[in-house]
Amino acid sequence: MSDSASSRLIYGFHAVLAKLRHDPEGIFEIFTDAQRNDARARDLLRHAEQLGMRIIPSEGERLDKMVGTRRHQGVVARIDGRRKELKLPDVLDGLTEPALLLVLDGIQDPHNLGACLRVADAAGAHAVIAPKDKAVGLNATAIKVASGAADTVPYVTVTNLARALREMQEAGVWILGAAGEAEKSLYTVDQKGSIAWVLGAEGDGLRRLTRETCDELVRIPMYGSVESLNVSVASGLCLFEARRQRTVQA
Repeated sequence: MSDSASSRLIYGFHAVLAKLRHDPEGIFEIFTDAQRNDARARDLLRHAEQLGMRIIPSEGERLDKMVGTRRHQGVVARIDGRRKELKLPDVLDGLTEPALLLVLDGIQDPHNLGACLRVADAAGAHAVIAPKDKAVGLNATAIKVASGAADTVPYVTVTNLARALREMQEAGVWILGAAGEAEKSLYTVDQKGSIAWVLGAEGDGLRRLTRETCDELVRIPMYGSVESLNVSVASGLCLFEARRQRTVQA
């Protein structure tokens, strides 16, 4: 097709639904697993059909080959390769469950950013948010390290991080900042509601204004001799504890 040279693929429900809701004109076509007929798949198809999208039922194996992984959840979209900048309201307005967000404050290493995106994808986070300035940005190295997660987890850059955190608070999101000196433990704070975990770079931690904007500071208990963890490891611990709390049966 004539637009194929400027297109790329995204996959997974978070990424495709976010694109459908906020930039449907940027979608060329959607490939779906013809064998998947659960409520989540039907909801996506209904949304796509209402927008007049071209939908191509496909075999699961074809989708595997298209994106080089089986983690597509049965939906792949071919979109305009000229990336449209995603805004924070795009993510917040489209949520159908309590928010689980990862906010990165001043991460300079693209390997760390890519690893954080990968962790966010694995934990089912709805988005990763980072400042435009004094941060690495989603460059080729970060995308490669993310191993596909850059196309499954919405990545939002903001001009003013403290203002973005306040915007989240106004939307009902509780802001948890990871800080080694905090009194509350990761395992005692309630994470069942809408939350955003805010993590800073290893060593430097959260910047002052970011720290002051958080609703609550929380520490990751450390039992060995090291004083801090790599930000992607810390992100995984925080996000998966939130996910564990939400899935534990009463």
